[in-house]
Amino acid sequence: MAMTIKVYKVNGDGVTSVVRPEAEVVPLEQPEESHRFPACECPGCLEPTQ
Repeated sequence: MAMTIKVYKVNGDGVTSVVRPEAEVVPLEQPEESHRFPACECPGCLEPTQ
């Protein structure tokens, strides 16, 4: 099953502009391990809140 994607940005006034026009994409059945979003490792997230 193919999907379509269109990338656009919205400025502070709500005006949109196209970054990439609409294109057809085929989703992966199972994403590779390397494509998953990693956990944040910044000092603010690693240190417990006091």
